[in-house]
Amino acid sequence: MNKTARQCVSPVLLAHGGPIQAIVVAFGLDERTVVAWQDKAGRHARAVHHHFLRTAVMNLLHVQADELCGKIAGGRCWLAMTVAVPYRLWLGGVASPVRDLHGIQQLVDRVRRAWTPGRTLLVGVDGLASYVTAFWRAFREKQYTGRPGRPSYRLPQGVLLGQVVKNPSGRRLVGVVRRVVWGSWGRINRVLKRTGTGQQIPTSYSERLNATFRSRLASLVRRGRGLAHQTETLEMGMYLVGCVYNFCTEHRSLRLSVPGGTTKWRERTPAMAARWTDQVWSVQQLLSFKAHMALHG
Repeated sequence: MNKTARQCVSPVLLAHGGPIQAIVVAFGLDERTVVAWQDKAGRHARAVHHHFLRTAVMNLLHVQADELCGKIAGGRCWLAMTVAVPYRLWLGGVASPVRDLHGIQQLVDRVRRAWTPGRTLLVGVDGLASYVTAFWRAFREKQYTGRPGRPSYRLPQGVLLGQVVKNPSGRRLVGVVRRVVWGSWGRINRVLKRTGTGQQIPTSYSERLNATFRSRLASLVRRGRGLAHQTETLEMGMYLVGCVYNFCTEHRSLRLSVPGGTTKWRERTPAMAARWTDQVWSVQQLLSFKAHMALHG
């Protein structure tokens, strides 16, 4: 296999759980070469992802946010990520060496840019208080009353937020408390019924997405020995895995029945469900996409 072929195959393996060390041994490459290829592919995937976030118009309806911990040389790194639940679409993530408000605020600001004002949005998060603060800062609006002085802030009418607070005891979960932070149970239940995403405030979709990332990014495996050397390396790996998941991975829950057709189902990826594209992409198509191309190019 020549260098060009190995350079094409490596991102595919990296995006499906292949450890860098295994690719080095399999193809006789230098570890720095594979890391450089992952970094280049991750930067390209990040540009593609941001291109569609800027240009595509979609009704988010229901998003969930969560964070997971990965390993880097000399410590650990936190990845905060969000998912648009009706489309199972990964909306992006932020890598940070600490689990703090700064990183979560960057993530929430991206959700705010993808949201269309005036439309209903249900947010589901865990018990981390930083999420409530970050969403308040991102979505609040000034309320002008005509009176002198600084105007007060208020939330848009359609923004709802619910928390799922888990109470562990050691390694066992002993209790779960679901509470409404913004909105009411009635309004939240109507959104859940409209999107078909459960009968109570859930965070299961973000947790399932976390499991996908753990299975596809070696440095996120809980008891594995693979690790990233820098936070940026883990972030580029996250974008590569996230875009392959969005554009190249068919999702069983998104398939559509085809009555009277030669096939029973039409398989769809999250990007197809969100109308970012109209076909399943290969990894090669993803890595060769140009940001200036048309939306369905």
